[in-house]
Amino acid sequence: MSDANQTHPHPWRKPLLITEFTALAILLVSMGWFSSRSESGAELSPAWLLIPAAASLAVFISFIGLMYLRWVVAAAAERRTRHKIVFSLLVVTLLGVWAYGIANTWISLSNP
Repeated sequence: MSDANQTHPHPWRKPLLITEFTALAILLVSMGWFSSRSESGAELSPAWLLIPAAASLAVFISFIGLMYLRWVVAAAAERRTRHKIVFSLLVVTLLGVWAYGIANTWISLSNP
């Protein structure tokens, strides 16, 4: 990376960082709240799981965006196609793992 890239970060970098850490805070707070509700024996509606699901998706998307800026945008032009292919495979894998986890959680709540 050249000095010009280090002094002028990409304009998406700051919003992606803000999104990632805000969503991570929401995820952690919601998990703590769910834990306190389960300890008290209160019934938890499955609809409440949309909060951590959306927060975890926002964490993944912003993390993926930051990785894109780091790996693909910063790559040399002659290697950019290769970086895009590898990055696309990584994105599909990460989002597939997220979807699998969400689906398994929903199924486990639907079948007591």
